[in-house]
Formats: sequence, C-alpha cells, structure tokens
Amino acid sequence: MLRQALLWASTNPPLAERLPRYGFVKRATRRFMPGEKLEDALGAAAELGTSGITTTLTQLGEHLRSEAEADEVLQHYRVLLAAIGEQGVDAEVSVKPTQLGLDFGAPATRERIASLARSTRSTVWIDMESSKYVDATLDIFRSLRGEVDNVGVCLQSYLRRSEADLEKLLPLDPSIRVVKGAYQELASVAFARKSDVDRSFVRIASRLLRARAQGGKGRPVIATHDPRMIAEAGRMAIELGLAKGTYEFSLLFGIARAEQQRLERNGHRVRVLISYGSAWFPWYMRRLAERPANLWFVAKQIVG
Repeated sequence: MLRQALLWASTNPPLAERLPRYGFVKRATRRFMPGEKLEDALGAAAELGTSGITTTLTQLGEHLRSEAEADEVLQHYRVLLAAIGEQGVDAEVSVKPTQLGLDFGAPATRERIASLARSTRSTVWIDMESSKYVDATLDIFRSLRGEVDNVGVCLQSYLRRSEADLEKLLPLDPSIRVVKGAYQELASVAFARKSDVDRSFVRIASRLLRARAQGGKGRPVIATHDPRMIAEAGRMAIELGLAKGTYEFSLLFGIARAEQQRLERNGHRVRVLISYGSAWFPWYMRRLAERPANLWFVAKQIVG
C-alpha cells in the first residue's frame, strides 16, 4: 500500500510542483543527493574517489516540453563530460532518453546520445524508464553499438520481458547495468511480488556474469543495495572464476555507505550513482518506493 502511494506521488504533477518548495522536503533529500548543481555532484564524486570508489553522474529530469530543451540537456552533459576530464574524476554519465527528446522522436535522440559517446572515452549509460519506452530505448542502443563501443544500457528485473530482452542483446557483447526497477506498472507488465523481482534479478545477473566468463567484453554491473543479492552475485562470480575487476557493483549515493566501503576494501569495483538537479521529486519518490523503510531516515532528516 505504501509503495503504491509513493509511486502514485511520483507521477503527480501538482505534488512535484508544490512540495519541493518546502525547506523540510529539501532537507529530506540530502541523504540521497549531494545537491542540485553540477558542482555539487562533481564535488561528491571527487570525495568518493579519494576512497577508491568511482561514480556515475546523472542530471535528474525526464519529460520535456520541446526539442530545444533536449538540446540544452545535451549541452549540459557536454559541459559535465568536459569537467570530468579536466578535473580527472573517475566518473561516467547516465542519461535518460526522454530527457534527450525521445518523446519527440527516436532518431534525434539517438544522435544526441551518439554525440556524447563520441566526445568521451568513458561509458555513456542509457537509463531505462517506464515500460512504454523499452522498445525505443533498446532500438537506440542496438543501433549505437554498431557505431560506438562505449555505450551501456540498463535492464530492470521487475519487467517480465527483461530476461528475453537480455538474450537478444547478448550477441552485441553489451555492457549492461541490471537494476530492480521502480516505475508504476501493470501486473501484466511487471512482477508485483518482491520475491519474483529478486529471482528475476538473480537470473539476469547470473546470465551477465556467465557471458563475461565465456569471454565477453561487455561489463556486467550489479546495481543493488540488497546484501543477499550482492552476496549471491559474488558467489556466482567465484564459481565462474571471474576476477573481481571484471564485473562491478553499483549503489546509490547516500545509501548503504558501509557496504560501499566494505566492497571496495575487499577488492571489488564499486561505482556510486550520483543524481543531481532541480527536477528531483519524481525520482525521489521512486527511491522511497523501492525501499519504504527509507522513510525512517527521511523523518530523521526532517526533524533533525
């Protein structure tokens, strides 16, 4: 019930417009994002880098009102990539197709992502959004793989189709980040029970690790805070004889910090996803919906 309420709030425009104006709401987000500005994200990335943890940066925001806004987002990421290079931060970027104009047409969106990939040697990740965008997003990724080799894509284990999508992608030797997913979907499209989502996550992670063990060059990224999922991925990697540097764990900024440090100390590659920007409300509600227990931490931030 609580999870559904949070997901409903993430899609409610009046709430997204009004609630972020309140100071106590902004204070509650500090656990999950370092700030709204690019400089905030870069600073947090540099600080994490001192402890050996790498990062992925993403500017929040999804649906746009015009293609001109998509070009502004493109320019923002160009500035971000230039700053990453100038400052020597070990960071990548992750972009949402709708933020680069997917609602106005896939060809122009593809070209914007391609231009970012051509401007850097690091990986440009393509986020996966709600189910209605999956086909267009995967089509863009497939076409880009024939042109550039430094693009990766996200798959969501809560979508019933994701395992089949993975099998179709594997011949491309792709870099894939597997997450659980947090959009509001119909039961016919997404698993409703957490146990089913978890089992799907483990199957996808296992398939990615096996592809890597069989000589694949694509990077498997296991994106979860669940200690059971992390332990299971580590166990599978050991059974497959994979070196720790051949796969990666990804966690969100501000969550499971002790686990991030533990994994890094144990020799694993750890990459923290840092989100920033003013359009944070829908993303924030989805983060809470992923783990409603986080509301306790929010309450402490508000009263503290």
